[in-house]
Amino acid sequence: MSEQQNHPIEGLMETTMEKIKQMIDVNTIVGNPITTSDGTTIVPVSKVSYGFASGGSDIPSKNAQNKQVFGGGSGAGVSITPIAFIAVYKGEAKILRIDSDSTTADRVVNIVPDVIDKVSALFKKDKKQKKSKVEEIPVIDEE
Repeated sequence: MSEQQNHPIEGLMETTMEKIKQMIDVNTIVGNPITTSDGTTIVPVSKVSYGFASGGSDIPSKNAQNKQVFGGGSGAGVSITPIAFIAVYKGEAKILRIDSDSTTADRVVNIVPDVIDKVSALFKKDKKQKKSKVEEIPVIDEE
């Protein structure tokens, strides 16, 4: 085999990688948006894991024309796991995680924005109530 000629294992690896590229694109990770009847847009988000292996061997041949014969193979595996949805409603976006085995720290981080919104809404509500209350002045009837 000359130095310019590629070894057959390179062809196997190239073919395997091309097939993986064909299976996985950006739309696999961040899906196409779905719009509901009330105007909410939902975008699915997934985690993609993949792996591949190739192997082969040069086998001596009894045939004088072919001093060595190549035998090889390759394989790949792909795993797609949905992890979240991005929901957009009236200009407000929220990430809705569906990761069931998240840690307590992850849950706290996800809850913090909602807690802050609720607390700030309480303070705004309290200020409005104080402004709207009119102090009643007792009237003394002098008869």
